[in-house]
Parts: sequence; structure tokens; C-alpha cells
Amino acid sequence: MHKINLAEKFSLIKDHWNPRIAGELNGQYLKLVKFQGPFTWHHHENEDEMFFVVKGRFRMDFREDGSERAEWIEPGEFIIVPRGVEHRPFAEEECEVLLFEPATTLNTGNVEDEFTRKSTRANLIRRLHRLHRSVPKAVALRSGRQDDLSGFARHNVLGCRSR
Repeated sequence: MHKINLAEKFSLIKDHWNPRIAGELNGQYLKLVKFQGPFTWHHHENEDEMFFVVKGRFRMDFREDGSERAEWIEPGEFIIVPRGVEHRPFAEEECEVLLFEPATTLNTGNVEDEFTRKSTRANLIRRLHRLHRSVPKAVALRSGRQDDLSGFARHNVLGCRSR
């Protein structure tokens, strides 16, 4: 166990829309990310996402049932986007956000574009499952969990565990 200082970790992030894994619990990742400008419209088929504003503010745009709406999220507030709801975060100025989502969540959901981050453990798992229909036996035997590929894609980001 160790504590994580959010201000310190956010000070190390120099880019936007590139989530860093700060922690993991029960198959969920806590990710730190800076927003600025518009993100991609997307949705997640199987995952809900939580966005908690640490510093700054952003607008979450939604498309649902043929209509659009927007909600501003201020410091100390969070919003949960249910699976299947098309959404797009937008920040007029830089905003620091903590994300809480399943480890399998692809940051751009059903869309693949310049914002997609493919180097995460979740995407490695997805690709292996697609290619082989199962995770290699050596990984399952070493870890005891078929979805744990920590020996393959683990590296240190911001002094936090990242896969």
C-alpha cells in the first residue's frame, strides 16, 4: 500500500487526452488525465465510466434518444456515464480529471482515431482474445488469472503502475 499525491502526479503529465493508470482495485483502474479542447464522440458497449474533476472544469456532451445535451462538471464534482450512452468531454481550458473505469475500457470506446491509446493492458487483452480466443496458457499459469498480463505490458508511468 502507498499513497498517491494527485497534484504531484498531475504535474508530471504534459499532454492531453492520454490517461495514466494511478491505481487498480477490483478490476477497475483509477486513471489521471488532462483534458483540453474537444474529445471524440464515442460510447462504451460494456463499461460505465466515472469522471471526477480535480482541477479546472469540463463539459460532458451527450447524445441520447436523438437529442443532445451538455453538463458542466466543476472541481470536486463527478459524473457517471452509463454504458451505451454516446458522449464527448470538452474542456475550454486545461482540466485535471480522475477516471474510474473497468480495466477493459478503451478510452475511445467504439471509435478508433488519433485519441485512441492502444498500449494499455486492456487493449492487449482484447487483441489476444480476438486473435487466439483465449489468453496463452503460460500467462494464466503464471498469474492464476486469465486476464492478468502484467508480465507482458507492465511499465512505470508517473511512479504508478501502468499496463
